[in-house]
This record gives sequence, structure tokens and C-alpha cells, in this order.
Amino acid sequence: MDCVDVCEYGVDGRGSGDGNWDGNGDGGRRSAGTVPPATLKILVAGGFGAGKTTFVGAVSEIEPLSTEELLSGLGESRDPLGGVEAKTATTVALDFGRITLDPQHVLYLFGTPGQERFWFLWEELCAGALGAVVLADTRRLADCFPAVDFFERRGIGFVVAVNEFDGGHRYAAEEVREAVGLAPEVPVVRCDARLASSGTGTLATLVHHLLTTARNQRTPASVNTGTNEHRNQRTQQSLNGNP
Repeated sequence: MDCVDVCEYGVDGRGSGDGNWDGNGDGGRRSAGTVPPATLKILVAGGFGAGKTTFVGAVSEIEPLSTEELLSGLGESRDPLGGVEAKTATTVALDFGRITLDPQHVLYLFGTPGQERFWFLWEELCAGALGAVVLADTRRLADCFPAVDFFERRGIGFVVAVNEFDGGHRYAAEEVREAVGLAPEVPVVRCDARLASSGTGTLATLVHHLLTTARNQRTPASVNTGTNEHRNQRTQQSLNGNP
């Protein structure tokens, strides 16, 4: 069962098979005469250890599908654990969950793997996606840059959600916007990936952003090359240990 099949039938395979999903989490058909909810495919992306699996699991109204595997000594050598030393497992393919945001919107959530060696999966997962949540960890802020670049270059709307880890420094939204090089219209929100209410609020912000963008724009937004170059320079500085 591939990503398209999951969207149509649901994780438990009890969907109607004709798109008549009622959004109630039971795989039943809609009642005659009711208006079907809009189903939106949303990606949850970000760097290694940013909280993507936790986010999807916290907000999903169904048992989330996860492809986590234990970190091995070999994996630790390729995935530095600075700032996330307590991490013991990592996503190797995707996370999947579903949430009925309101009677008009049902979201299918696909969490992406964070390690660079799995980035080839992002292209498959983004097919048909209408938006994304990019989780950022201020202890490793540069780790979210590739996800931001990925969605900007493909014209996929997104929000940046700063996952407030215990012990992490708290920055104002505009400080994060400046550090990441985000356009003024991209929402920056704070969230706690462990809390369903916080994750739901983040998703509501994303849906509002997507609807607003759809109303205000008739053509895809152009890529801000200057912004990308600035971000790439900051990424290289971070990798080199320079401020």
C-alpha cells in the first residue's frame, strides 16, 4: 500500500474506496446529502530529532503509523546527537496520522525522515501535498534549512513551528524569521510537539495560511534567490562552527 492508497483507504483499510470518507475516524460512508470535508495532505518536516514523530502521534485521531528503528552505533556516527542525546530511535521512511480539524477539513499527516541519507523520500512524500509544517529546534536551527529550501523551491506553502524543547533557548518569532531567512508572509509559531492542543493549533495556522495564500495569489510564488543564498551561507557557517 503506497502513500496514495493510504490517503484513499486510511491506515486500517476500511475506507469506502470511492472517496466518500466521513472524517469520523471509523472508515464509514458519508450520510446522503452531506457535504464532504476537504481532505488535505500535509507534510511534517524538519531536521533530525526535531520532534516530527512526536508531533504526528500527538495530534492523530487514529493510531499513527510509524517506521521508527533503534539507533545503532553506526547510525550515531552518521547522525550527530548534539542537543538530542536522549534520542534512541529514528524514522527511516515516514510517519502517518489523520486529524479532523473541523467539519470542513480532514488532514492526512505525513512525517518525513530527517537524516540526509533519507532525503530522497521527500520527493515521493510531497506528491499531492498542499502544505507543510517545518519543525525547528533552536538548539540546532540550521537543521531546518533544507526543509525550508525544499518547500520554497516547490511552491508548497508552509509554517515554521519552533518546538520548544525543555532547556532550549526561547527566541521571539522575528528572531527566528531573521535567522532562517523567511519571507514576511510565512507564519512562525511556537509549539510543544508533545501536546495535541499545541499541534492542532499549529495545523490550524497552516490551513489558514494556505487558504489566505490561495485567495491572494493566482500564480506560484517565485523563489527568493537572495534569501536562499543567505540561508546557504548561514548553513555553511554553522557547519564550520562559526557564528
